[in-house]
Amino acid sequence: MFDDRTDAGEQLASLVTREGVDADIVLAIPRGGLPIGRPVADALDVPLDVVVAKKLGAPGNPELAIGAVGADGSVWLNDDLIDRLGVGDAYLEGEKERKTEAAREKAETYRGGDRVPDIEGKRVLIVDDGVATGATTTACLRQVKSEGASRVTLAVPVGSPSSIEELRGEADEVLCIEAPFQFGAVGQFYRVFEQVPDEVARTYLEG
Repeated sequence: MFDDRTDAGEQLASLVTREGVDADIVLAIPRGGLPIGRPVADALDVPLDVVVAKKLGAPGNPELAIGAVGADGSVWLNDDLIDRLGVGDAYLEGEKERKTEAAREKAETYRGGDRVPDIEGKRVLIVDDGVATGATTTACLRQVKSEGASRVTLAVPVGSPSSIEELRGEADEVLCIEAPFQFGAVGQFYRVFEQVPDEVARTYLEG
């Protein structure tokens, strides 16, 4: 159990330091990942930036993730769920196009016009406040790998055991403080788990 995201970030910073993680940059998944990313980036003495992905919602049920797409168009699809729901190609293409643009706009908003970091050949550490389905996390990992990162590590305070295991196939290394068998939602492992407004999340990028 973590007090809040700042506490979780400090504990995660201790873990990555103990594990000897080498990184040239920390990329946080907004919004909840930014309070996590700041203490981690500070501990490693590297820059903090963002990597953004958007969930692809099912027809008539936008909260049900049938996949996710990154700001660069990198996509992960839950093919079994898509087949089970009978989701058509036209819907998928429209949703991917719409959510890719939304992810791109969100990344630009967070950077405030600053240049997108060049991560080609860099060791990248991706952080978030936790992993539930792993949909957006997978899209973010694929985005960073497609941009030429030499090594991609994922570090989170808590995650679903099954999702964490699947993500080991997407990242070079995965670090997770807690992966409890009785996992319902990320928020249940925080005493305080309030929404992080965009304007507050952006302040963490200022260092």
